Order: sequence, then C-alpha cells, then structure tokens
Amino acid sequence: MATSSSPLAALYSSFLSNTPSSSPSMATLPRPRRRRACCRYPRIQAADLDQNTIVAISVGIVSIGIGIGIPVFYETQIDNAAKRDNTQPCFPCSGSGAQVCRFCTGKGTVTVVIGGGETEVSNCVNCDAVGSLTCTTCQGTGIQPRYLDRREFKDDD
Repeated sequence: MATSSSPLAALYSSFLSNTPSSSPSMATLPRPRRRRACCRYPRIQAADLDQNTIVAISVGIVSIGIGIGIPVFYETQIDNAAKRDNTQPCFPCSGSGAQVCRFCTGKGTVTVVIGGGETEVSNCVNCDAVGSLTCTTCQGTGIQPRYLDRREFKDDD
C-alpha cells in the first residue's frame, strides 16, 4: 500500500482498486462515499427460520394471548354483572320467597294412618304448622341469585 501525506490514502487498500496493479495510485482509487452519521449502526440481517420455528413462535404468542385474555375477559364480565341490577324472579319459589312444605303439602298438619281404620292428625314438625318454608335458593328475597352469589366460599385452612 502506498503511503501518502493525505489521511484518506491510508483508508484504501489494493482490494478497492479498479486496476489489478499491486500499488494503487490516487487516480485509480475510487472516491470515498460519505456516510451519514446516523447510518453507522450494523444492519440487521433476516434470520433463517424454518417452518417449525415459525409455528413454535406463533403458538407461543397465541398461548400468551389466550393466557392473558381469558382471565381478563372473565373479570370484566364479573364486573359488568355486578353493575347490573338482578331482577330475575327466583325459579323454585316463583318470586314469592317461600316454598310449600313438602311434608304437609302446605296444610300445616300431617295425617298419619295408624291402622285399624284409625288416623292421627298432628302439626307438621318441618314447617311448624305454617305450611311454607323460606326458600333456600333466594333466602326469602324472591330474586334469583347469580351463580357466584349462591356459592359459599369457605377457607379450608
């Protein structure tokens, strides 16, 4: 490589010369390109990905999205349901808040056949001779509770 007093001459090598001569002269060297200061970063080359890698990355991204999306969806549904008024009448008691006693069928008394044609009539011990009981589904409110409202969460510890 030829030495010169010019600082640009030191940047050239024989590989950049247009002529195959062993010592390039300044006339045969190509002019240097001026680069911008912003373009000095290395360029990112495209990665060589096969089909299995692309499928694995896609499945991973979808799984993360589903894993985050489903709980967020349910939380928003629960929050929205809590904001709405619950006006649906209770199904077992038809909104009255009381159910007919199953033992006395709403009469308040129970008739027992003793035998020999004798019967005994006594007050119903299940409903205390009232004939109805407080609805166990709505607890007497007459409004059908939502599913999570019906559950009793107990600490197992």
